[in-house]
Amino acid sequence: MYGIIHTGEKPFICIECGKSFSRNDQLDVHQRTHTGEKPYTCMECGKSFAWREQLNVHARTHTGKKPYKCMKCGKRFAGSGSLNKHQRTHTGEKQYTCMECGKSFIQSGQLDLPTRYLLYIRSSEAVLLNC
Repeated sequence: MYGIIHTGEKPFICIECGKSFSRNDQLDVHQRTHTGEKPYTCMECGKSFAWREQLNVHARTHTGKKPYKCMKCGKRFAGSGSLNKHQRTHTGEKQYTCMECGKSFIQSGQLDLPTRYLLYIRSSEAVLLNC
């Protein structure tokens, strides 16, 4: 198993979408995107999540903890994804592009729903190719 990680070999393949993984546990976690399984439940409110990190970030809504801080303005966030999205407001980076008109946006929510779906698929493919 150790050698597989360093060779880049990904023998565990999702039968739903064809995405491949170097470890079986990674495939198991990925398959939740297809099954809708949400095994992580918040003890505070009962909301369920597919991934442990989603539950960890959600739990901070109950505690008020915001451990991620923007070094530019000092604003704090519960999750690293929210911080990353916020930081683009400082850099002006516009990574979401409308497939219809070519206009770029800082956040995917600024696009219409069909375009967001296309971006999700394309970004998933890009992540797969860059692994």
